[in-house]
Amino acid sequence: MRHEKAGRLLELARLLASSAEGLTLDEMAERLGVGRRTAERMRDAVWEVFPQLEIVDDPPTRRFRIPSGLDGLFQAPTAEELAALAAAGDLFENQGAQARAAALRSLERKVLSATRAAARRKLAPDLEALLQAETVAVTAGPRPFEDEVVLQGVREALKGLSTLRFRYEGGSSPGRVREVTPYGILFGRSNYLVAAENPQVGPRNWRLDRIFDVEVTGRPGERPQGFSLQAYADESFGIYQDDTHDVVLRILPAGAEDALRWRFHARQTVEPQPDGSVIVRFRSSGMRELAWHLFTWGDKVEIVEPRALHEMMLGELEAARRAHVRN
Repeated sequence: MRHEKAGRLLELARLLASSAEGLTLDEMAERLGVGRRTAERMRDAVWEVFPQLEIVDDPPTRRFRIPSGLDGLFQAPTAEELAALAAAGDLFENQGAQARAAALRSLERKVLSATRAAARRKLAPDLEALLQAETVAVTAGPRPFEDEVVLQGVREALKGLSTLRFRYEGGSSPGRVREVTPYGILFGRSNYLVAAENPQVGPRNWRLDRIFDVEVTGRPGERPQGFSLQAYADESFGIYQDDTHDVVLRILPAGAEDALRWRFHARQTVEPQPDGSVIVRFRSSGMRELAWHLFTWGDKVEIVEPRALHEMMLGELEAARRAHVRN
């Protein structure tokens, strides 16, 4: 029990040392999954061990942080953490995400180089065993495009709140030079820059593999206040952004168990029915991509709403039938 309490206090110390602005008591309680009074007692215990803990006034509350960080003695990684980091790098590499894989490899080297020699020697046998016993299964699908020069330019513009100019070999006018305000990057089956060419019209998705000759202009390009990239992504099933619909799917009893563990959408509701089926509801755009996904459910799913999705599914089924009919 004492070991467990010490571990929780060290976890809180790491949280306080890793936050530049500091944490409130309520944020500590949320991160640790405890009540506010417990978080207050834990903060006081950490304060005794780390007297450099400081208070940051943030009316109407106060924040706490350890500005100088923690000594390497308290930061030695575990074999499980290093194995997870290596697995994430392997996953990115297998998906074709070379830039992000390289970033994780670099982080892995930095973590190991900052770890004391005695701790590295102690970790080595367990880490080797985990690396040999765990691997990432490669699934069929597109390999997302990640050009380091393009990503670097986009990220520089995002960090500097600058507009971005590039030649776009897509859309209705291939080869046209565009200047946009970047809002963020969507990583997925394909990778997209979310940006607005005309802020009054709003953002659209630009495929990264069709962007060339990237230039950070230095002109102001701040995204609108209140814009949330996550909320924008949640509006669609997958990547495609088009008309938004209220979707209702009925998963038949044969697929109900899978449906209860499946996430169709970030804001879905799931309702088990008396007959053993499951009703899934969410609001989304991207009906074509949703129809493609529903192919994988075979005869276990019924489209209740919207009509547009039902018609899209029938059209895709007919196109697939025509492509496979033999004369």
